[in-house]
Amino acid sequence: MALNTHRTGSGYLLPSIHSFPPFFTQQKNVATQATSTDQWIRLILSYARHHRIFYLSIGDAEDAESVWKEVLRNERISRRVLPEYLSFLIEELVSKGQAAYEPPKQNRSVTLYWKTPEEWGETLHEWVTSTGQLNTILTFYELSNPPIPTSFSGLPDVILRRAVTYLSKSARAQVIAVTDGEGVRFFAGNSSRRKQEEGILILVNWPRADGY
Repeated sequence: MALNTHRTGSGYLLPSIHSFPPFFTQQKNVATQATSTDQWIRLILSYARHHRIFYLSIGDAEDAESVWKEVLRNERISRRVLPEYLSFLIEELVSKGQAAYEPPKQNRSVTLYWKTPEEWGETLHEWVTSTGQLNTILTFYELSNPPIPTSFSGLPDVILRRAVTYLSKSARAQVIAVTDGEGVRFFAGNSSRRKQEEGILILVNWPRADGY
């Protein structure tokens, strides 16, 4: 059987493995499943990045109109990912640090890290610096809904807060109580400490979602 890439109606190019029927079921062979899991994770994160999708839940495997239907289903070969298998893949995403259960204390839905909170933090700090807003208090709403769209426009609050927490560890951000709730004041921070942390991030070599 010839395996071919396929461009979906939304414009995303699915990898050829998506045309392979066994790809949609969990394999008994450990090595084979490990490879399949890695391919699924890269596909999920790549698709999420392409469409700026931040959430994935087991319910998406049951919903024929889900935003994930192009990935979790392949009508051309009559295959789809069942909830049990998606649950396994979600667990793998979390265990590899590429997703986090959201809300906490449940295991059916996750926030996806196609860009890690650390990466979002750096992007956020670069924007604040370039727009001359250091030492200015900005609300979380203002950060995720800036007047001029940015790469972090619409960023879920849970990811935004984790990005700010990351920056606060290098003295580059501080959460402050304001009239409408909470705001964030950004600082230039300790450059030597920041370089050290960036070096740690490089050593970790966090997997990116650019595999396809």
